[in-house]
Amino acid sequence: MDPIERINIRGDSTFALLLEAQARGFGLAYYTPERLILLNGQVFARVTTLSVRDEPGQHFSLGEEKRESLGAFDVILMRQDPPFDLAYITATHLLERVHPRTFVVNDPAHVRNAPEKIFVTEFPDLMPPTLVTRDREEIQSFRAEHGDIVMKPLYGHGGGAVFRVTRNDLNFGSLYDMFSVTYREPWVIQKFLPAVAQGDKRIILVDGVFAGAVNRVPAADDLRSNMVRGGAAKPTELTAREREICERIGPALRVRGLLFVGIDVIDGFLTEINVTSPTGIRAIKALGGPDIAALIWDTIERKRGG
Repeated sequence: MDPIERINIRGDSTFALLLEAQARGFGLAYYTPERLILLNGQVFARVTTLSVRDEPGQHFSLGEEKRESLGAFDVILMRQDPPFDLAYITATHLLERVHPRTFVVNDPAHVRNAPEKIFVTEFPDLMPPTLVTRDREEIQSFRAEHGDIVMKPLYGHGGGAVFRVTRNDLNFGSLYDMFSVTYREPWVIQKFLPAVAQGDKRIILVDGVFAGAVNRVPAADDLRSNMVRGGAAKPTELTAREREICERIGPALRVRGLLFVGIDVIDGFLTEINVTSPTGIRAIKALGGPDIAALIWDTIERKRGG
C-alpha cells in the first residue's frame, strides 16, 4: 500500500481491510511498492510488522523491519493507489511471480491488463458514448455530434484533470493544447451526463457479485463527485439497470481474478471499472450498509481453503 501515515482512515478501504484481518487474528506485514525486490528470480520485500487501531492520528504501530520472501505469505493485498504508470506496472510483474502460490488480491496480471478506463470499453452498450484518442479532428467530430463532453486523462485517478467542455466552449483549443503537452497517452472523451448532479454511484462487487453501493454527490460548484474532491456520500439502492450492469460484468471479473472491484455508474451508464485500489467500503458501512471488508476476507479465506 501507500505510506500508512498519510491515509485518512475514515474513508480508506485498505484500512478497513487491515482492521478486519487483524480482528480475525491474522499477522499483518506492511510495505510500500519501492520496497519490492527481485533477486535471482525470487521476490522479496522489506516488510514491517503492523498493528492498527481505529483512532485518527494514532491509527498504526510499526514493529521490526526485515527482508522477507513474498512466497512465504498466505495473502498479499495489492493496494497502492494510481497513477497507473510504469512503476505500477513493474509492481504487477513482480507480484505475478508469487501468485497464486501467495494469493494476490487483485490478480496482478489482470490488474495490469485491465486499466480502469480501457477495460470498461469491453461493454460499450453499458456506457455513455465514449471516444479514446488524442486526435483533434476526432474529438471535434465527437463534440459536434454529442454537444457537451467530458475530457479526462486515460490513466488519471481521483477526479484529477476532469473537464467539462460545452458545445461552444472557447477554451477547447487551450485545453487540447494543455492535454497534448501534459499526457503522452490518449484521453477519454465522453458525452456529458447532466444527471451527475444527482450523483455518481460507486458500486462494489466482490468476486463478481454486488456487495454494496454509495451515491457520491458532487459539491454545487464542482463537476466531480469523488469524495476526495468534496463529493458527499449518500445511501442508495440499485436500480434494475444497475443490477443488470453488475450481472453483465460479474463473469468477466471472476474469470480475471478481480476479487475487489468498484464500478462507477451515472444515470444508468457505466463509466469506469476500478480494479487497482477501489475504495468506498467504509462509507457504505457508515451509512448502514454491509460490512464489505468482512465479505472480502470471507471470500479470500474460501478461495484459500479456509
